[in-house]
Amino acid sequence: MSRRGLLATSTVVLAAPAIAQRGWPDRPVTLLVPYAAGGSNDVVARLLAPKLQAALGQSFVVENRTGAGGSIGMAAVARGASDGTLFLISSASNHVMYPIVAPGTVPDPREAFSGVSMLVDVPLALTVANRLGVNDLRGLLALLKREPGKHSFASSGVGGSQHLAGELFKMTAGVDIDHVPYRGGGPALNDLVAGQVSMAFLNLPTALPQGEAGTVRILAVAGEKRSALKPDIPTVAESGVPGFAVRSWTAAFAPRATAPEIVARFNAALREILGDAGVKARLAELGTEAEPSAPDELDRFVRAEFDLWTPVIRAAKVTAQ
Repeated sequence: MSRRGLLATSTVVLAAPAIAQRGWPDRPVTLLVPYAAGGSNDVVARLLAPKLQAALGQSFVVENRTGAGGSIGMAAVARGASDGTLFLISSASNHVMYPIVAPGTVPDPREAFSGVSMLVDVPLALTVANRLGVNDLRGLLALLKREPGKHSFASSGVGGSQHLAGELFKMTAGVDIDHVPYRGGGPALNDLVAGQVSMAFLNLPTALPQGEAGTVRILAVAGEKRSALKPDIPTVAESGVPGFAVRSWTAAFAPRATAPEIVARFNAALREILGDAGVKARLAELGTEAEPSAPDELDRFVRAEFDLWTPVIRAAKVTAQ
């Protein structure tokens, strides 16, 4: 089964009487984002909060608790109330990658949290500088193998999705390229436009305006399938690196002790909201795709992500800085 297949849609049956007896939610609910306001996790949380309030009849507030690669916010939720009033809006970088890069900074997410639902995918795009003169991925691979050690890839920082996508690309494609970390995707893109670095795996919404303007070239997307946002761009796997697939995702989690019926009701509300045409359209404007899942599917997916990234991180000797 593919990694995306682990998140195939399934029907959730709610334990309505048990939920009614609990009266959940009967107090304001916090969606905790372990990053600063304005990032993709935060934007998604703030889009969902009023929709959840309308669906569940209780106020939902978004709280940003930043620091240490997202581990401070994660620890707060892991230690927090399990009565349905606290949930984590988490991403691949902080939920899987950083705990491997910096072990011991947060309780193991596989044990500390219960999956509620996948929320969205943010497609990553393999983007190259115009100075390379390549038109497709096969041309890039030929250049990198012809000139080993002479090229570099940018990322938004050490240990995140963009960095580790580059490391996985190096391993899977068998190429020798250096990593150059930046303080965010914007600065990385600026130096890519200027030709200071050769390539980068950037969020597709970040790269697309420059790609359409012709200042950089987008060669492929990193996921298992083409992005609905730009279906004419092929995947890395179908363009010359079979087996390569990376997802940059955002999902909702609950403290592990949260009652299953609370998780089920929250999941049902999220699935209904993410299935709304207006919400899908708004997410598309933000450069993301709605990807709801069942709770157990999300738990299996997280375990699969740990299995994927642990050997990559160890082989690349990535550590927290």
